[in-house]
Amino acid sequence: MTNKEMLKQAKEGLKSSEGFINYHNFQIVDIKDKYCVMEAAITENSTNHVGYAHGGFIFGLADTAGGMAARTTGRNVVTINAHIDYLKPALGTKLKAVAEVVKDGKTIAVYEVKIYDDKEKEVARVGLSYFYID
Repeated sequence: MTNKEMLKQAKEGLKSSEGFINYHNFQIVDIKDKYCVMEAAITENSTNHVGYAHGGFIFGLADTAGGMAARTTGRNVVTINAHIDYLKPALGTKLKAVAEVVKDGKTIAVYEVKIYDDKEKEVARVGLSYFYID
């Protein structure tokens, strides 16, 4: 499958998803083998009590981007471990998540996701481990 076909298929899949991903309108910007870039607008529904992007919103975007990158292998995954470092307050109008593979094994995949604000400043770094379920 070409990168263009993969992007089209991933975007269609996200459109049909319900719940958290759809509620926050996560968008795929780029996807290719074991790599994904997603964006999400920071809205009043995604901020904490002081007006920064909520930590759960940031983590959700990271986990979704990492999971989408892992699924480019053609296999389904579930998150089995995660670690997030919040580096600075996430302000602005949108966030971008860039997910890249660290290790892709037979049953476990490890990804690193960097989260950037709309000024391209890194606001969080996330390590994720996924288990292949098929």
